[in-house]
Amino acid sequence: MDIRSTFIKLDEKFSRFGGLEPRGITRLLYTDEWKAAVNALIEEFDNNGLEVVQDSIGNVSGKLVGVNSDETILTGSHIDTVVEGGHLDGQYGILAGLTAILYLKEKYGQPKKNIEVLALAEEEGSRFPIAFWGSKNFFNIQDNEIVKGLTDSEGVNFVDAMRQSGFDFRTDDSVRNDIKAWIEIHIEQGQVLEKEQKQIGVVTGIVGFKRYYINLKGEANHAGTTPMGYRKDVVVSFSEIVQRLNQKAKEIGDPLVITFGKVNLVPNVTNVVPGEIEFSVDTRHIDEKELNHFSKIVEDTIQEVATKNGLEATITLHLDEQPTLMNEEIIKTIEDSAKEVTSGNYKFMVSGAGHDTQIFSQFVPSGMLFVSSIGGLSHNVEEDTDIEDLVKGIEVLAKALYKLAY
Repeated sequence: MDIRSTFIKLDEKFSRFGGLEPRGITRLLYTDEWKAAVNALIEEFDNNGLEVVQDSIGNVSGKLVGVNSDETILTGSHIDTVVEGGHLDGQYGILAGLTAILYLKEKYGQPKKNIEVLALAEEEGSRFPIAFWGSKNFFNIQDNEIVKGLTDSEGVNFVDAMRQSGFDFRTDDSVRNDIKAWIEIHIEQGQVLEKEQKQIGVVTGIVGFKRYYINLKGEANHAGTTPMGYRKDVVVSFSEIVQRLNQKAKEIGDPLVITFGKVNLVPNVTNVVPGEIEFSVDTRHIDEKELNHFSKIVEDTIQEVATKNGLEATITLHLDEQPTLMNEEIIKTIEDSAKEVTSGNYKFMVSGAGHDTQIFSQFVPSGMLFVSSIGGLSHNVEEDTDIEDLVKGIEVLAKALYKLAY
């Protein structure tokens, strides 16, 4: 079996589900495009002799049954995308896993342990404001009450969308105990590997992050008749918050990052002093203590600026994910595999993006590996990776799965 041609064929097939012109994918949870991709995966698994497993919320996997069917080595990623995303984020991990399994099956036959590729229903939080729905359901740690009130940008309720797609909440409390290891392969979504001319990144940890939604309320008033000293202008306060926190983050230094990514202004017209603003704050660090320390600075700074300028501030912590370290034995397995496949053309690195592996690592020995991203682009229709790097990634994954399962 030729890994290159097999992967290209699969990638071209699945990039059509939610595919955009001339390139890119929008495939959001519980949409027709998402459901078509899931159904196509089931067909692909079945046609290749893999045992299909699907749960009630839409996670689906294909299993190559081993001699010891009580132990499973699991690989995979998420099937959903962001709006106007690329063809590799999430999808590569699933199709690379499938390609690796088919290669191992043809070359070595039945493994000692099961090898299973898992397509998780959702990770991105792009349609509804919730992330890791797939992986949290996999381990039965989801909060069903939270999603019951969620709606998408068109007002569609989460539960309605789920049920219209033929899925529903879990009704059992069981958690699988057969999984002995989890490996996720992913594009880097950054520029490090490309700039350092490395083919493989052996991930040692994933940053933790805290994501806030902030609401500042001042006073909307006439732009021409309200003197500067009398204004309660939320944009001025927002600007001060951005400047102060960005400067503080630079002083603390890498790997701390802070991003102000979403801003909604009311009334958002040219001749009115803006009276209300909502914005997001996303801050990340690999060290839990440092992340918590800076988050306190974020909260204190926002409140201090608001009070000084006579504004009312509401600070809501929306997501709180702690830093995650990979399992040392899995790291070693991936490193040894990368060393053999690439003749040492790899590096250890930390992931600055969140991944399903953050959830898996809480329950099973877990690891990740990266391939480079051209220009560091991701969450972008131009997202891409050289085919040679994609193939090398699959070869490293296959080698690691072989070491764990055969």
